[in-house]
Amino acid sequence: MSAGALTEISVAVDGEAAEAVHELFERHGGGAVVEVRVADPVHDDPGGLGATTWLRTYVPADDPGARLRVEVGLWHLSQIHPIPEAVVREVAEADWAEAWKAHFTPLHLPGGFVVVPAWIDPAEAGARPGEHVVRLDPGMAFGTGLHPTTQLCLAALADHVRPGARVLDAGTGSGILAIAAARLGAAYVRGVDIDARAIDSARANAALNGVAIDFDAGGVTPPAASAPFDVVVANILAPTVVALATVLAAHLRPGGVLIASGILAEQADGVAAAMQAAGCGPPARRAAGDWVALVARRAAAHGADAAGPPA
Repeated sequence: MSAGALTEISVAVDGEAAEAVHELFERHGGGAVVEVRVADPVHDDPGGLGATTWLRTYVPADDPGARLRVEVGLWHLSQIHPIPEAVVREVAEADWAEAWKAHFTPLHLPGGFVVVPAWIDPAEAGARPGEHVVRLDPGMAFGTGLHPTTQLCLAALADHVRPGARVLDAGTGSGILAIAAARLGAAYVRGVDIDARAIDSARANAALNGVAIDFDAGGVTPPAASAPFDVVVANILAPTVVALATVLAAHLRPGGVLIASGILAEQADGVAAAMQAAGCGPPARRAAGDWVALVARRAAAHGADAAGPPA
């Protein structure tokens, strides 16, 4: 076994299984989750599984217990939803980093953004006139712009973040949404994440983009009454949005906008109900394949009727 070797565990997923596998990989894979949404010449199944999306996680090759926890978790998930057998191989740490770079090229995304890998000169990225350039080195954190939920959130931010706005990014990951808000002219942006490694990555990405963002490791706590936000974005898991809906809405000024994603289509009604119970109006829905983003306004004043869906 080579020094610094990693065990790569890859699973082909569809929309229904993707959320559960991603959560499992985040919990037991050391926070490393890589999504490949193109045909993979190394791992694509010649038997024709029909999946074009692979989720991968990496654990130390010298820690068999870490690999076992992931594999046992996958077995339990397979009892609920059919999941193809994982593909497992050993890779050198340097090799996985270079392989990841090969899959991550400049991305032109909704909302007028182009995400440029840190190792590519922005001048060579082909940014179109008027596009907001976001430079990103995702490291081991989730949030590259590839995932439909990230793209849904970027489009919603472009619609609702105005120059001078205050924005909270709950579950910031690589910091892509927080940086996007800063690029749109937000005067103050705060990003929080329970994963300290994600915060380290987000801070590095903010520095790479030359934007000032307050990042904190930890959960979303009740807000200070003196510091409401104009926009709160939460690209996390649907059950977490439901659990935190009241706290997320409380961070908003009256009339402020809550953007929630990480939501499968069949989960949207439950999340929408939680947002309305937290004092928001009926959410507008945006969809991309199996995924949904919900966008709602907080009631304009305490005790007033909740506002309708954002325009």
